[in-house]
Amino acid sequence: MQDQLIKLGLVVAEFNYDITYLMLQRAISHAEFLGAKVSVIFKVPGSFEIPLAVKKLIKLDVDCIAVLGAIIKGETKHDELIANQIARLISDLEVEYEKPIGLGIIGPGATHEQAVERIEEYATRAVEAAIKMAKRLRKIPEKLNEEKVIIE
Repeated sequence: MQDQLIKLGLVVAEFNYDITYLMLQRAISHAEFLGAKVSVIFKVPGSFEIPLAVKKLIKLDVDCIAVLGAIIKGETKHDELIANQIARLISDLEVEYEKPIGLGIIGPGATHEQAVERIEEYATRAVEAAIKMAKRLRKIPEKLNEEKVIIE
């Protein structure tokens, strides 16, 4: 089981697609570089819809999911409200379903220029975190013996 190919699902927001499209391209490339297979790409209208898409994908035959979005700061604190809720819901899903979810959402508080600067970093980090956790979860033994176990 450990050596099986990691199947990754990607959820990408279409809002701010000039940014998230590039994030998606980087995420796909990085997954391939890490030897994982992108099994499904689910495009959602905006970052607010990411948790519902994650809940649907998490039930499929994927080992992990990476989410990609860009929440740009406006004149109000709406970006903070959206980002905080999304992060909390995604975290809850990860724990409930015991499947890793890499968080690649730029913001809150980011300007468009700052988001552009973070495209590669956030996309690759999200994919890498999800894949690493999926691999490490496979290494957890069914039972512990007298020896110390280090999972890395």
